[in-house]
Amino acid sequence: MRRFAAIALAVVTIIGSTNVLAQGRPNPAVLIAAQREAMSVFAAMDGVWRGPAWTILPSGEKHHITQTERIGPFLDGSVKVIEGRGYDADGKVTFNAFGTISYNVATRGYTLHSYAMGNAGDFTITPTADGYAWEIPAGPMTIRYVATIKDGTLREVGDYVQAGKEPQRFFEMNLKRVGDTKWPAEGAISQK
Repeated sequence: MRRFAAIALAVVTIIGSTNVLAQGRPNPAVLIAAQREAMSVFAAMDGVWRGPAWTILPSGEKHHITQTERIGPFLDGSVKVIEGRGYDADGKVTFNAFGTISYNVATRGYTLHSYAMGNAGDFTITPTADGYAWEIPAGPMTIRYVATIKDGTLREVGDYVQAGKEPQRFFEMNLKRVGDTKWPAEGAISQK
């Protein structure tokens, strides 16, 4: 009986493997088209942005900067690329971040991959009717960012959120769209 069960299991495994191989890999053009379609909800982000921003430093001091963002599509529009720079009054870069937003066709979810201030992480980002929201789990609290994009302005705020307490605002930027950008797609190295 055991021998029959082992043979049956081997046959099922072989047939199942053959079916998987026959199906092959998903068509990349179909996947990219689905990603590009899903990423269209973030199209309002594209461009060059500049404006005032502030953050609360660990010392409790409110630090004011001029924030810039350049945001554009990449990989045939299937990925959004973001670079943020914050300048102090002397023109020194005091904040620099790089991120990508992508869509996973299998999970039907968006991910923000972010590098900032020596940290890196993957975070769920959710499109909203007029912008986006994303969160960073931070132990007993959550760091929540919410952005609104409307009439050529991008306003993003950051709050520390903890159960049973009022959210504490620690970040705000109010940017104006100052132009288009062909970044990051422009400037690719040619074949020759």
